[in-house]
Parts: sequence; structure tokens; C-alpha cells
Amino acid sequence: MSEVWIRGGRVLDPASETDALADVWVRGGRIAAVVAPGTVPADAAPGVPVLDAAGLLVCPGFVDLHVSLREPGCEEDECVLTGTAAALAGGFTTICAQSDASPVVDNRSAAEFIRLQAERARQCRVYPLGAVTKQHRGEELAEIGQLVQGGAVGFSDAMHPVANAEVMRRALEYTRMFRRPVLHFAMVPELAEQGVMHEGFQSTRLGLRGIPAAAQDIMTGRDIALAELTGGRVHLMCVSTRDSVARIRQARATGLAVSCDVAPHHLLLTDEVMDRFDPMYKCNPPLRSREHVDALIAGLRDGTISAISADHQPRAQEKKQVELDQAPFGICGLETALSVCVQALIRPGHLTWLQLIARLTKGPADVLGLPCGTLEVGQAADITLIDPQAEWTVDAGRFASRSRNTPFDGQTLPAVVKTVLVDGVVRLSR
Repeated sequence: MSEVWIRGGRVLDPASETDALADVWVRGGRIAAVVAPGTVPADAAPGVPVLDAAGLLVCPGFVDLHVSLREPGCEEDECVLTGTAAALAGGFTTICAQSDASPVVDNRSAAEFIRLQAERARQCRVYPLGAVTKQHRGEELAEIGQLVQGGAVGFSDAMHPVANAEVMRRALEYTRMFRRPVLHFAMVPELAEQGVMHEGFQSTRLGLRGIPAAAQDIMTGRDIALAELTGGRVHLMCVSTRDSVARIRQARATGLAVSCDVAPHHLLLTDEVMDRFDPMYKCNPPLRSREHVDALIAGLRDGTISAISADHQPRAQEKKQVELDQAPFGICGLETALSVCVQALIRPGHLTWLQLIARLTKGPADVLGLPCGTLEVGQAADITLIDPQAEWTVDAGRFASRSRNTPFDGQTLPAVVKTVLVDGVVRLSR
């Protein structure tokens, strides 16, 4: 459709602080106008297709900063085709593909392969993240300049922390020249080794090896210090601890180029669920105790945490159906992200809808400087329509993702993504 009239919805656009009943007109794949309900622009063509948005939220398409697509090398978990389908199902129109393919995305051709596969899939937008170090070994920097030419919008070693401070310093200095951030998984490897859950009362009670909050706190402090030293930009993925939030808050207050995101499951679940010994709850960082969850919510409220990422870590069924200590980390998160956030943040009154949408759109887009996450006139018409009153029962067997590793299977959750447009074209309709 070259022109679309989205009529009668509640428009939420954090970039312009818009929260009002309005109509959105799309023309040529771009936002043509956002006008009062029932207003027809003078240059509108006759017989324009109408999307009835009465009772729905109309917002920019969601943006995710780090999604594991597993292609090439681990297609049994996910591939670009199924991963982008899962993104659309969750309301995401732009995702950034992690560098944790096999081989690792540490060179230009690997980044270009991700872009090519996304173009073939013709679903949502996909931007590659390049590896910080070759083969994620943390020893030698990847070909940063070549990766930028291949389309990398940021750099990350995925779930592999860059433990060597000198290597991380050089990475921040080098990526600064290209105005790209380093997206880092802040974790001291030695403290987290062989851990399966949060270290605390529950891990002691269950007799399970824990991952202490200090493992993240120490690395967060180091990364902030290196950002100050180098002037580089560091984005901390999946913040999960109280002290890390406090340190990031202080760093941002002094003007350092430090940002962070949080995963939905860290906002709704605590380590108490680990008494089920269910590998579906095993993730890294681990589910923390209540005081840490409360600190994460406070960080979202005051803007310390500017983005929410689904932290999509798909794992094939046979990999998760083993003993807890043998199972890999990871939760398949794209398709449940919005609903889990609504359950954890909207229903208890912690955030308004406009604030939540900001953390899913403008916040992540700003981290990477991407031209998305807004309904501004002239921008690409990437739009998500949500029914905030509807509920749905999670059925992992019907996921668009190739993997089924969700702890929410069988649960009833609020809010349903009804329609998703990319470049003004309806890519999902329920």
C-alpha cells in the first residue's frame, strides 16, 4: 500500500512527547501527517486504505539493541528468517543482530552476510553488531574499521566479557573515532564461573552455585572508569543489580557517555522461581532478588536505564531439556517482551504507557543513533499497533521463533501486538 490511513488510535510518540487521540497518515513508506481524528489532508488520495485503530495504541515500531539470531552456525536455535519473524510478532521493527554467530561477526563479510539475509527475509530492519575482539577471545581487537564499512552500528562480544582492561581501553578509543558505542556484557568471569543462579539466600537454600551481584558491579565500575579515561561510549547490556544502577546513575549525572538496558524477565521474576529447578529460568545475568528488581524499576522511572531489550537468547529444545547445571543460559524473549513489561511496569503503576514506549523505541534508537523510534513526519513509517486491554495465553509451540525456551509458556499476559508496519507496509496483522 502506497498510502495508509491509521484512524482513531491513541498515538504515543515519546520523541515528540505526544500522547493523544490522532490519525496517522502514511504515504510512500513515510509518515506523511499526524493529525486530529477525522482530519483528511488536502493532498490525500481518494479511497485510501484505512486501518481502524479505535481502542488501540499507535506507536513507533520497537527497537532492540541486541538480538541473537544464531546464523550462521547455530541454525538449530534460530536464523535470520525466524528471528525477524519473532521480532515482528513482538512489535519490533528494528533489531541489532549480535555478533555471536559461528563464525563470529568479526570481519566485514560476516556483517554484510547478516544484512543480506535480512534483505532476503523482507521482514523487519536488521543492523549488525560487530565483535569487539577476534573470535570473542578478548585478546586482539577485531577489524573495527572494516566492520563499520560492512554496516556495523555498534560493537559487542555478546555474552563474552572483555575481561582485559587494556583491550577494553583500546576498544573504546578506537570505536570513538567511528562514533560507535561498545555494548558490553559486564561480568567478572572468575566470579561467575560455574554459577547457575543469583548468589544469595535462595542459592544457599537450594544448594546451587551462585553468581554474585559483585560480578556485575565490579565490571560496571571498571567500564565507567574506562569511559571517563577514553571519552568512548559504553553501553552496558542487561543490567541486573542495585549497585550497578547506582553507579550508572552517578556516571550519567557527571556527563559520561554511559548507557544501559534491562531485560523484561529481570523486571518480573526473582530468584525465588529457581526452586523449580527449571532450566527455562536459567539466564545470564541471573534472576536477582527483590531488592535488585526494585532498583531496576527505579532506574527505569528516573531515566538511568534508557532502554529495554528482550535479550533474545534462543536455544534449541534439546539443549534446554537437561539438568539445570548443564543447560545453557538464555530466554527466548522477543515475542513476550511487551506483555512482560506491561505486567511488571504498567499494571503496578511504575511507568506510564508513554514512558514504557520510550524505553522500547526512542531510548534504544538514541544509543546507536539510528533513524527510527519516532513518528515524526518524514521518517520511515515503522509503526506498531497494540491492544492494551487484550490478554493472551503464551503458547511456545506457536512461536514464530525457532526456539521455545520461555519461562512464560502457558501463562496469561496482558497486551497484544495487533499490527506492525515496516516502511508503511503491513508485515503483521492479527
